[in-house]
Amino acid sequence: MTAGFKHCPRLLFSTSATASSSLRSLPPPLSAPTLKSQQQQQQINDVISSLCKQKRYREALRTFHSLPPPSPHLHLYPSTYAHLFLACSHLRSLPDARLLHRHLAASPAPPDVVLHNHILNAYGKCGAPDDARRLFDAMPDRNLVSWTSMISGCSQNGRDLEAVELYLGVLRSGLHPDQFALGSVVRAGSGLGHVELGKQLHCHALKSASGADRIVQNALVTMYARLDRIDDAATVFERIAEKDVISWGSMIAGFSKQGYELEALHLFKEMISSGVHCPNEFHFGSGFSACGNIGVTEYGEQMHGLCAKFGLQSNEFAGCSLSDMYARCGMLDCAKKAFSEIEMPDLVSWNSILCGFSSLGLSNEVMLLFSEMRDSGVQPDDITIRCLLCACTGCDSFQKGQLIHSYSVKTGWKTNIAVSNALLMMYTKCSDLSVALNFFEDTRDRDLVSWNTVLSACLQHRRPEEVFSFIKLMQNLDYRFDQITLNAILSACADLAYLEMGNQVHAYSMKVGLEVDIMVRNGVIDTYAKCGNLGDARKLFELMDDKYDVFPWSSLILGYAQLGYAKESLELFMCMQSSGIKPNHVTYVGVLTACSHVGLVDKGLYYYHMMEAEHGVVPTREHCSCVIDLLARDGRLTEAEIFIDQMPFEPDIVMWKSILAACRMHNNVDIGRRAAENILDIDPQNSAAYVLLCNIYASSGHWDDFARLRKMMKSNCVKKSPGKSWIKVKGNVHVFMVEDRSHPESRGIYEMLELLELEMLDASYDPKPLLA
Repeated sequence: MTAGFKHCPRLLFSTSATASSSLRSLPPPLSAPTLKSQQQQQQINDVISSLCKQKRYREALRTFHSLPPPSPHLHLYPSTYAHLFLACSHLRSLPDARLLHRHLAASPAPPDVVLHNHILNAYGKCGAPDDARRLFDAMPDRNLVSWTSMISGCSQNGRDLEAVELYLGVLRSGLHPDQFALGSVVRAGSGLGHVELGKQLHCHALKSASGADRIVQNALVTMYARLDRIDDAATVFERIAEKDVISWGSMIAGFSKQGYELEALHLFKEMISSGVHCPNEFHFGSGFSACGNIGVTEYGEQMHGLCAKFGLQSNEFAGCSLSDMYARCGMLDCAKKAFSEIEMPDLVSWNSILCGFSSLGLSNEVMLLFSEMRDSGVQPDDITIRCLLCACTGCDSFQKGQLIHSYSVKTGWKTNIAVSNALLMMYTKCSDLSVALNFFEDTRDRDLVSWNTVLSACLQHRRPEEVFSFIKLMQNLDYRFDQITLNAILSACADLAYLEMGNQVHAYSMKVGLEVDIMVRNGVIDTYAKCGNLGDARKLFELMDDKYDVFPWSSLILGYAQLGYAKESLELFMCMQSSGIKPNHVTYVGVLTACSHVGLVDKGLYYYHMMEAEHGVVPTREHCSCVIDLLARDGRLTEAEIFIDQMPFEPDIVMWKSILAACRMHNNVDIGRRAAENILDIDPQNSAAYVLLCNIYASSGHWDDFARLRKMMKSNCVKKSPGKSWIKVKGNVHVFMVEDRSHPESRGIYEMLELLELEMLDASYDPKPLLA
């Protein structure tokens, strides 16, 4: 004990010295304010992260907005930033994403590649691909997630070509794309509309280790459906071993959007019958769209019942689709009721029902709904204004269109190019061409859509020659034509029988790679057919790999018929039927015209009765006019009159003119008189009716009636409508009418005519005076 006690002080001393040395190496103790700031920093980060994990994103961002600028003593953790960028992605809030990015840049801790990827994803989801690209290019380190986020962001924002180029960059960098990168680039491929690219991406997916993943397979289904390759989409869908709700939804949506509505509804029923997956709001949205497209209310009501059973009728997406379906079926009260059941309709919901009603041209109902929307406190956007303008489709809604124009000026939306283009379209539909052109000239900001709209205006108002004037202006401004522009030029060429320009447009489309576009290809065939170049039209048609589009068939059938090749027209129609192509109303106009030109009356009547019974093509005025011409040419004028009386709509001038012209040929005075009276009831100043009836009276020896009618023409100041002709000189199309002096060089033209008249007189000609 004593020995031990003697050694104890020395031991204690040694231990105390070691402890003092250790204490001197530690940092000074934290002061109370510093400790408090660290606790506060931890608490703030925990609160924000907790709110984001609970999906209370708006509260999390409000908490972030209340923070002071970052400092060494108070800043957010990288994980907190990641949660906040996720909140911005879910809310699609670009201002918050940019503010958060600036806050991070001022933070003392630099972001790593993981946090950079969160920022890329947020910018992509918020519709800011340019911001994402700037960040991506400046990133010191990138991984596969970085590339995938950029590819996905470009695909989501319509920059599909850039997405494909980025995917090639992944391959060049030596990285192996995963299912997310593959799925994103496949979606981008569908946006580009190139079938061959889609097939290449499919092959690449098959070779890839991730190609069999369900994400990639679902993307392939969507891609083929969007590329109008619905059979390929169905094949990929059937080969998916374990289908999920996205697989079913992609195929149902593909069928619905590509015109296979019944197939979409059958597949929807199959999914429910399987009992594996419950439909969500997107499945019901596609189902309601299919019901609205075919206009079968019974199917829509059954879908409505199922939607209520699954508790989705108050969902915004399903409720909007349901309301739109009822609107397109003409059940406006049901549409309003379905919309009223949506718990909290937002701007998208209001825009959906406005677009549904405006697609029917119901301008009064649309304006009432717009008033309700404003009363509810929802602020309109550019889509709202465009929906309102789409409802204005005729002269009776011109005043409403002007009110919307004034409102757009007041709220500043007129400066939006899309709204400006919608206004131009409204003036095109609701007024004359001069008003639309004045608006176009007053518009400062124009894009290609603006020019395409004014080209469409010229065509709608039967001024195809004006199209070429605007095309020259577009060329001077270095605009690159798209398929819409080329189709407008081709329509003008067809109207004017301007074959030379049609050839040039065809060559241009081949030069810029647009000849594969369905619209351009069909437009070229139609132009060649209407210009009489049936040989080249048929060659282009035969070179087509995919002959499932009804438009080129119809163009050729009608072209053959109008040029008198009735046999070829009817043979092509038979070939079309044997190929399984469903004819449309244009096809039957061509068939009936062909029968009329060669006198196949009974066969023409057979086709007329067959078109609705077998193909569901409801007869229009054009079809009825063809039948009347068919009967009248064959001298069956009484049957033609009976047919007119039994038509479901009132006859127009064209129909009565067919009767009147046939009466002159067959010398039928009584029916001719009735036909002329009906024409003059519609248009008292119609000179053709007077002239034809005069000829009938003269040829039948009714000279008293002839004199009376001539006297009536003079007393009513009826004048024959002047003819119009055009000529192309040095690339410019010049239009002339009888005694026309509107041409800027009319003085020189008339002087030349006088000189020609003198030369003809000197050459011993005895012409009638050329000048009035």
